[in-house]
Amino acid sequence: MRQIVLDTETTGLEPAEGHRIIEIGCVELVNRRLTERRFHCYLQPDREIDEGAAAVHGITNEFLQDKPRFAEVAEELLGFLEGAELLVHNAPFDLGFLDHELQQWRAGTARLSDLCRVTDTLRLARGLHPGQRNSLDALCKRYGVENARREHHGALLDAEILAEVYLAMTGGQVSLPLGGPPEDAQPHQDGPKTSQVSGQRPPLNVVRAGADELAAHRERLEAIEAASSGGCLWLQLEEAGPASPSEAT
Repeated sequence: MRQIVLDTETTGLEPAEGHRIIEIGCVELVNRRLTERRFHCYLQPDREIDEGAAAVHGITNEFLQDKPRFAEVAEELLGFLEGAELLVHNAPFDLGFLDHELQQWRAGTARLSDLCRVTDTLRLARGLHPGQRNSLDALCKRYGVENARREHHGALLDAEILAEVYLAMTGGQVSLPLGGPPEDAQPHQDGPKTSQVSGQRPPLNVVRAGADELAAHRERLEAIEAASSGGCLWLQLEEAGPASPSEAT
Protein backbone atom coordinates (compact mmCIF):
# COMPACT_ATOMS: atom_id res chain seq x y z
CA MET A 1 0.00 0.00 0.00
CA ARG A 2 1.63 3.24 -1.21
CA GLN A 3 0.50 6.57 0.21
CA ILE A 4 1.81 10.08 -0.42
CA VAL A 5 1.41 12.74 2.27
CA LEU A 6 1.18 16.06 0.44
CA ASP A 7 1.19 19.73 1.40
CA THR A 8 1.54 23.05 -0.45
CA GLU A 9 2.26 26.69 0.33
CA THR A 10 0.75 29.43 -1.81
CA THR A 11 0.81 33.17 -2.51
CA GLY A 12 -2.73 33.54 -1.14
CA LEU A 13 -6.04 31.79 -0.65
CA GLU A 14 -7.80 31.67 -4.03
CA PRO A 15 -6.46 30.32 -7.33
CA ALA A 16 -9.43 31.99 -9.04
CA GLU A 17 -7.88 35.32 -7.99
CA GLY A 18 -4.58 34.46 -9.63
CA HIS A 19 -2.81 33.04 -6.59
CA ARG A 20 -0.22 30.36 -7.23
CA ILE A 21 1.63 27.52 -5.53
CA ILE A 22 5.12 28.40 -4.30
CA GLU A 23 6.11 25.19 -2.48
CA ILE A 24 5.17 21.51 -2.81
CA GLY A 25 6.23 18.91 -0.25
CA CYS A 26 5.50 15.18 -0.40
CA VAL A 27 6.68 12.19 1.63
CA GLU A 28 6.02 8.52 0.88
CA LEU A 29 4.52 5.82 3.09
CA VAL A 30 4.67 2.19 2.00
CA ASN A 31 2.72 -0.28 4.14
CA ARG A 32 2.46 2.41 6.84
CA ARG A 33 6.21 2.94 7.01
CA LEU A 34 7.91 6.20 6.06
CA THR A 35 10.41 5.71 3.23
CA GLU A 36 13.31 7.91 2.16
CA ARG A 37 11.50 9.07 -1.00
CA ARG A 38 10.54 12.74 -1.08
CA PHE A 39 9.30 15.27 -3.62
CA HIS A 40 10.06 18.85 -2.70
CA CYS A 41 10.38 22.06 -4.67
CA TYR A 42 9.96 25.82 -4.40
CA LEU A 43 8.29 27.54 -7.36
CA GLN A 44 8.45 30.97 -9.00
CA PRO A 45 4.82 32.18 -9.06
CA ASP A 46 5.30 35.22 -11.34
CA ARG A 47 3.34 37.35 -8.88
CA GLU A 48 3.73 38.90 -5.44
CA ILE A 49 3.01 36.95 -2.26
CA ASP A 50 0.23 38.36 -0.07
CA GLU A 51 1.47 39.72 3.25
CA GLY A 52 -0.89 37.44 5.16
CA ALA A 53 0.41 34.35 3.38
CA ALA A 54 4.04 35.40 3.87
CA ALA A 55 3.41 35.76 7.60
CA VAL A 56 2.25 32.14 7.71
CA HIS A 57 5.02 30.42 5.71
CA GLY A 58 7.84 32.97 5.79
CA ILE A 59 8.70 32.57 2.09
CA THR A 60 9.72 35.80 0.33
CA ASN A 61 9.44 37.00 -3.26
CA GLU A 62 13.22 37.46 -3.36
CA PHE A 63 13.84 33.84 -2.34
CA LEU A 64 11.69 32.54 -5.22
CA GLN A 65 13.25 34.65 -8.00
CA ASP A 66 15.52 31.87 -9.32
CA LYS A 67 13.18 28.94 -8.66
CA PRO A 68 11.54 26.86 -11.44
CA ARG A 69 7.97 27.39 -12.58
CA PHE A 70 5.26 24.77 -12.12
CA ALA A 71 5.42 23.69 -15.77
CA GLU A 72 9.03 22.63 -15.24
CA VAL A 73 8.16 20.16 -12.45
CA ALA A 74 4.67 19.01 -13.47
CA GLU A 75 5.73 15.78 -15.20
CA GLU A 76 7.99 14.77 -12.31
CA LEU A 77 5.28 15.53 -9.76
CA LEU A 78 2.64 13.46 -11.58
CA GLY A 79 5.11 10.58 -11.90
CA PHE A 80 5.75 10.67 -8.15
CA LEU A 81 2.04 10.73 -7.29
CA GLU A 82 0.91 8.13 -9.82
CA GLY A 83 -0.84 5.11 -8.33
CA ALA A 84 -0.67 6.35 -4.73
CA GLU A 85 -3.33 7.33 -2.22
CA LEU A 86 -2.94 11.02 -1.36
CA LEU A 87 -3.17 12.07 2.30
CA VAL A 88 -3.87 15.80 2.51
CA HIS A 89 -4.97 17.97 5.44
CA ASN A 90 -7.86 20.08 4.10
CA ALA A 91 -7.62 18.43 0.68
CA PRO A 92 -10.00 20.80 -1.18
CA PHE A 93 -7.55 23.68 -0.63
CA ASP A 94 -4.34 21.98 -1.79
CA LEU A 95 -5.93 19.95 -4.59
CA GLY A 96 -7.83 23.01 -5.79
CA PHE A 97 -4.53 24.81 -6.27
CA LEU A 98 -2.82 21.79 -7.85
CA ASP A 99 -5.68 21.16 -10.27
CA HIS A 100 -5.59 24.84 -11.26
CA GLU A 101 -1.83 24.68 -11.86
CA LEU A 102 -2.23 21.49 -13.92
CA GLN A 103 -4.85 23.14 -16.13
CA GLN A 104 -2.61 26.16 -16.61
CA TRP A 105 0.19 23.81 -17.59
CA ARG A 106 -1.83 21.57 -19.91
CA ALA A 107 -5.54 22.16 -20.53
CA GLY A 108 -7.62 19.00 -20.19
CA THR A 109 -5.32 17.34 -17.66
CA ALA A 110 -7.34 15.08 -15.33
CA ARG A 111 -7.94 16.24 -11.77
CA LEU A 112 -5.75 14.63 -9.13
CA SER A 113 -8.84 13.16 -7.47
CA ASP A 114 -9.47 11.30 -10.75
CA LEU A 115 -5.88 10.07 -10.92
CA CYS A 116 -5.42 9.10 -7.25
CA ARG A 117 -7.52 8.12 -4.30
CA VAL A 118 -7.63 11.05 -1.86
CA THR A 119 -8.03 10.94 1.94
CA ASP A 120 -8.69 14.29 3.61
CA THR A 121 -7.02 13.92 7.01
CA LEU A 122 -8.86 16.98 8.33
CA ARG A 123 -12.19 15.31 7.57
CA LEU A 124 -10.89 12.09 9.14
CA ALA A 125 -9.83 13.98 12.30
CA ARG A 126 -13.21 15.71 12.56
CA GLY A 127 -14.89 12.31 12.46
CA LEU A 128 -12.67 11.04 15.26
CA HIS A 129 -12.79 14.23 17.36
CA PRO A 130 -16.08 16.05 16.65
CA GLY A 131 -16.40 19.49 18.15
CA GLN A 132 -12.66 19.81 18.83
CA ARG A 133 -9.88 21.75 17.11
CA ASN A 134 -8.31 19.60 14.42
CA SER A 135 -5.60 21.80 12.99
CA LEU A 136 -2.24 20.12 12.47
CA ASP A 137 -0.85 21.83 15.58
CA ALA A 138 -3.85 20.68 17.66
CA LEU A 139 -3.47 17.10 16.41
CA CYS A 140 0.26 17.12 17.20
CA LYS A 141 -0.56 18.08 20.79
CA ARG A 142 -3.34 15.49 21.01
CA TYR A 143 -1.23 12.61 19.70
CA GLY A 144 2.11 13.63 21.19
CA VAL A 145 3.81 14.33 17.83
CA GLU A 146 6.85 16.60 18.12
CA ASN A 147 6.51 19.83 16.11
CA ALA A 148 8.94 22.16 17.86
CA ARG A 149 10.74 22.78 14.54
CA ARG A 150 7.57 24.36 13.10
CA GLU A 151 8.15 28.11 13.55
CA HIS A 152 6.50 28.67 10.15
CA HIS A 153 4.38 26.50 7.91
CA GLY A 154 6.52 24.69 5.35
CA ALA A 155 5.20 22.17 2.82
CA LEU A 156 7.83 19.46 3.33
CA LEU A 157 8.01 19.82 7.12
CA ASP A 158 4.21 19.84 7.40
CA ALA A 159 3.99 16.72 5.20
CA GLU A 160 6.48 14.92 7.47
CA ILE A 161 4.54 15.96 10.59
CA LEU A 162 1.20 15.01 9.01
CA ALA A 163 2.57 11.54 8.19
CA GLU A 164 3.30 10.96 11.89
CA VAL A 165 -0.10 12.34 12.92
CA TYR A 166 -1.90 10.15 10.36
CA LEU A 167 -0.16 6.99 11.59
CA ALA A 168 -1.02 7.85 15.19
CA MET A 169 -4.60 8.72 14.27
CA THR A 170 -5.22 5.48 12.35
CA GLY A 171 -3.60 2.88 14.53
CA GLY A 172 -0.88 4.25 16.76
CA GLN A 173 2.41 2.37 16.91
CA VAL A 174 3.21 0.66 13.61
CA SER A 175 6.14 -1.54 14.70
CA LEU A 176 6.80 -3.47 17.88
CA PRO A 177 10.24 -4.29 19.30
CA LEU A 178 9.67 -8.05 19.34
CA GLY A 179 12.29 -10.75 19.43
CA GLY A 180 14.92 -9.41 21.82
CA PRO A 181 15.56 -7.89 25.25
CA PRO A 182 15.71 -4.14 25.80
CA GLU A 183 19.09 -2.64 24.94
CA ASP A 184 19.67 -1.55 28.54
CA ALA A 185 18.72 -4.92 30.05
CA GLN A 186 21.48 -6.40 32.22
CA PRO A 187 22.06 -10.18 32.13
CA HIS A 188 21.71 -12.12 35.40
CA GLN A 189 25.07 -12.97 36.90
CA ASP A 190 23.96 -16.45 37.99
CA GLY A 191 21.64 -17.30 35.10
CA PRO A 192 17.89 -16.79 34.87
CA LYS A 193 15.85 -16.99 38.04
CA THR A 194 12.46 -18.68 38.22
CA SER A 195 9.73 -18.80 40.86
CA GLN A 196 6.78 -21.09 41.44
CA VAL A 197 3.31 -19.52 41.18
CA SER A 198 0.93 -20.61 43.90
CA GLY A 199 -2.15 -22.57 42.78
CA GLN A 200 -4.24 -20.97 45.58
CA ARG A 201 -4.74 -17.61 43.80
CA PRO A 202 -8.22 -15.99 43.94
CA PRO A 203 -10.16 -15.78 40.67
CA LEU A 204 -9.31 -12.85 38.43
CA ASN A 205 -11.69 -9.90 38.44
CA VAL A 206 -12.84 -9.44 34.81
CA VAL A 207 -13.95 -5.88 33.95
CA ARG A 208 -15.94 -5.81 30.73
CA ALA A 209 -16.26 -2.80 28.42
CA GLY A 210 -19.43 -0.75 28.67
CA ALA A 211 -21.70 0.21 25.77
CA ASP A 212 -20.04 3.63 25.32
CA GLU A 213 -16.58 2.06 25.27
CA LEU A 214 -17.67 -0.56 22.75
CA ALA A 215 -19.18 2.13 20.53
CA ALA A 216 -15.98 4.22 20.68
CA HIS A 217 -13.92 1.12 19.91
CA ARG A 218 -16.11 0.35 16.90
CA GLU A 219 -15.84 3.94 15.65
CA ARG A 220 -12.04 3.80 15.83
CA LEU A 221 -11.94 0.48 13.94
CA GLU A 222 -14.16 1.87 11.19
CA ALA A 223 -11.90 4.94 10.88
CA ILE A 224 -8.86 2.66 10.52
CA GLU A 225 -10.75 0.58 7.96
CA ALA A 226 -11.56 3.67 5.88
CA ALA A 227 -8.06 5.12 6.11
CA SER A 228 -6.27 1.84 5.29
CA SER A 229 -8.37 0.87 2.26
CA GLY A 230 -10.03 -2.05 4.01
CA GLY A 231 -6.96 -3.22 5.89
CA CYS A 232 -8.25 -3.28 9.47
CA LEU A 233 -7.61 -6.93 10.45
CA TRP A 234 -9.37 -6.61 13.82
CA LEU A 235 -12.59 -5.48 12.14
CA GLN A 236 -12.36 -8.33 9.65
CA LEU A 237 -11.96 -10.84 12.50
CA GLU A 238 -14.93 -9.36 14.38
CA GLU A 239 -17.15 -9.63 11.32
CA ALA A 240 -16.00 -13.20 10.62
CA GLY A 241 -17.04 -14.29 14.12
CA PRO A 242 -15.26 -16.78 16.42
CA ALA A 243 -13.11 -19.45 14.78
CA SER A 244 -14.04 -23.11 14.93
CA PRO A 245 -11.66 -25.45 16.83
CA SER A 246 -10.15 -26.64 13.55
CA GLU A 247 -9.58 -23.05 12.36
CA ALA A 248 -7.96 -22.00 15.61
CA THR A 249 -5.18 -24.58 15.37
